[in-house]
Amino acid sequence: MSKVLEGLLYSESHEWVKVDGDVAVIGVSDFAQEEMGDITYVDLPDVDDEFEKGEEFGALESVKAASDLYCPVSGTVIEVNEALDDEPEKINEDAFGSWIIKVRMSDPGELEGLLDAAAYTKLIEK
Repeated sequence: MSKVLEGLLYSESHEWVKVDGDVAVIGVSDFAQEEMGDITYVDLPDVDDEFEKGEEFGALESVKAASDLYCPVSGTVIEVNEALDDEPEKINEDAFGSWIIKVRMSDPGELEGLLDAAAYTKLIEK
């Protein structure tokens, strides 16, 4: 059974969001990393890249699949987790401890469209 952490928000495309003021810390869920298997590469955006909610910001690649990553909120990338360049398997080891990007949100109201832990758990149990 995949872990779902309380206090985070989730997108239907399996990204998680931790809100820190006007910054969204974004990673992928435990369910997503389990589905992918051993992650071998993370395609990261650049700092200062701007994304709209729902826009592709990168990708994960594993031995068996590639999966696009979608930005759960609109904003500007202020930091990327460069450690994932050398150690993409960190996402498999700790999906919630291995954030991918940090985004300064342009519209925090978009958070209302995301799922809480209970709603996300229902989604992945289907």
